[in-house]
Amino acid sequence: MSVLENWEQWKGFLGDRLNHAEHEGMDNHAISQLAYEIGDYLAKEVEAKNPQERVLADLWRVASPEEQHAIANMMVKLVQNEGSH
Repeated sequence: MSVLENWEQWKGFLGDRLNHAEHEGMDNHAISQLAYEIGDYLAKEVEAKNPQERVLADLWRVASPEEQHAIANMMVKLVQNEGSH
């Protein structure tokens, strides 16, 4: 099963990557920009695998660039404590 198929696994995966980026010294602005780029890629190139991803993709498609950045930042906040430590 792909990590994209289960919402909790997906959040855990993102949380792990976020914790790794922070540990490696990536600043919040860089993390925010990377989250935006990943969100844009996923919305355009990857078929949603669960209902939560479908909602995010639908919101992303109708959002302005500023709103897309806000969505990306909210995903970062959502997963900040999801990763294993």
